[in-house]
Amino acid sequence: MNNELTQGRLKELVHYDKLTGIFTRLVATCNRVKKGDTAGSSNKNGYLYFSVESRRQYNHRLAFLYVEGYFPEHHVDHKNGKRDDNRWSNLRHVSCSCNFQNQKIGSRNTSGYTGVAWNALTNSWRAYVGLNKKLIYIGLYPTPEEAAIARVQYEDNCPEWTCNYRDSNRVKLRSLGEIS
Repeated sequence: MNNELTQGRLKELVHYDKLTGIFTRLVATCNRVKKGDTAGSSNKNGYLYFSVESRRQYNHRLAFLYVEGYFPEHHVDHKNGKRDDNRWSNLRHVSCSCNFQNQKIGSRNTSGYTGVAWNALTNSWRAYVGLNKKLIYIGLYPTPEEAAIARVQYEDNCPEWTCNYRDSNRVKLRSLGEIS
């Protein structure tokens, strides 16, 4: 017997609601797991998972198997950045590079903008972007806002830059009246 989970077998075990992103058990699998239970516990990183045929699987990846009939080859991106929001409209199959472009601003970020960092050697703000496993230097600027504007302009003019869905720099700059 093939140990690979199929779309058909998954649909025998659970129901996936594309509007809510919730998996519901269709069969009891043990004393603790009953028919009608919501399937999914949160891990330390905030992703939901549950066991299917004795293998831990992530809900966002199972959503692709349930709807499309395959496990994504690469990554599943949560468009709104919420790792436990597995609504079908919030999920998309993306490359590793694209998924990396959509990361939230890191906790050590001092500029408040993605791709903008303080350069102590020049006492200025450096704008950069990671693309195709390379760090691309955009330039040095006197303020973090100017560096963020330069990065947004780079993204707009770069044909390889197709992935940023949330675009937090653009949203923040608009709210400050820096760009239209």
